[in-house]
Amino acid sequence: MAPQRRALPRGPESAGSGPGPATGTGTGRGGRRHSSARKGRSRQDPRGWRAKAAILLLLFTAAVGGLVLWSRLLAQDGISGDGILQDGVTEVLAHRSDSLRDKFVEIPCSEDYDSHRRFEGCTPRRCGRGVSDAIITREEAERIRRIAERGLSLGGSDGGASILDLHSGALSLGKHFVNLYRYFGDKIHDIFTEEDFALYRDVRQRIQQRIAEVFGINSSSMYLTKPTFFSRMNSTEAKTTHDEYWHPHVDKVTYGSFDYTSLLYLSDYTQDFGGGRFVFLDADSNKTVEPRAGRVSFFTSGSENLHRVEKVHWGTRFAITISFTCNPEHGIGDPVLG
Repeated sequence: MAPQRRALPRGPESAGSGPGPATGTGTGRGGRRHSSARKGRSRQDPRGWRAKAAILLLLFTAAVGGLVLWSRLLAQDGISGDGILQDGVTEVLAHRSDSLRDKFVEIPCSEDYDSHRRFEGCTPRRCGRGVSDAIITREEAERIRRIAERGLSLGGSDGGASILDLHSGALSLGKHFVNLYRYFGDKIHDIFTEEDFALYRDVRQRIQQRIAEVFGINSSSMYLTKPTFFSRMNSTEAKTTHDEYWHPHVDKVTYGSFDYTSLLYLSDYTQDFGGGRFVFLDADSNKTVEPRAGRVSFFTSGSENLHRVEKVHWGTRFAITISFTCNPEHGIGDPVLG
C-alpha cells in the first residue's frame, strides 16, 4: 500500500497584537510616546515576517526531503510510493477492466530450446505471450478458487506464499511442505470431491487446447508437466526462500521440462489484492498483466519471456500455474481423488 503522507508541520501562528498599554484620550507627551512605540513596532514587522518566512521555508524543505528519502528507500525494493514496480518504463498488456477474447504478441524465440531435445510439431518455433478472458468463465474461476481455499486451509506457509499441488500432493505447511494425501489420509475426501477434480481436468484441457491453437501445434503433442500448482500470495513477510516469489526468472531455465506456461487467475487486482501484477521484463520496457478472475495468461517458457511477480501489498492473490512440456518423459497425469 502507498505510504501515508504526513501533512507538513504548520508554521508558527502570526503573533497577535496582545494587550498594549492603556491609551489615553489626551494629546500630551504620553500620547506621543504611544504613537512612537507603534511606529517602532511597524518598522520591526518586515524583519519579523522575513524570519517567519525563513522558518516556513526550512520546514517545507525538510518535509520534501523526507518524502524524497522515503521514495528512495522504497525504490531500493523496486516499489514506488504507490506500490508500482519501478524497473523502467511499464506498459499494461492487459488491464483488469479489459475483457479480452484473444490477445497475442509474437516475439522472437530465445536459444534456450536448442539446449534441450527438440520435438517436431511441439517445441516452440513461434514464440510469444497471450491473454484471454474467454477460455474460463468467472463462475468456473470462483469454483476453482474454492478448491484452492479448501485445500490450503489444511496448511499454509508461515510466509507470504503458499502452494497446493494436487498432482504430487505438495502442500505448504509452516516453513516446510507435506504430502497432503499421506499427511491427512481419508480426511481428503471431506475436503475435495470427484466433481472438483473433474472441473480441474476440464479447465486444464481447455487451456491446453487454446495454447495449441495459438502456437499452431497439436494439443496431443503437449503433456502436462510438474510443477503445476495453486498459489496463494499475501503481504506476510517471507520466512524462507520459497516465499520470495518476486524474483525475475525464466521458466525453461528454472524447470527444464517447461515449454509452455499458463496461469489462470482466481482473484481480481485492486479488488481482492494490491500489487501482485505479472510483469514481463523486456529490454525496452516492462509489460504487465493485471490479474482478473477467469483470465488466462500463457506464453512460451524460454528467456524471451523473462518475468516476475510484484510483491502483494494487501489482500490475497490466488492463481494456478499450469505448465506443459513437449517431452513425454516429463509428462504427468491429471490428479485423481483416491
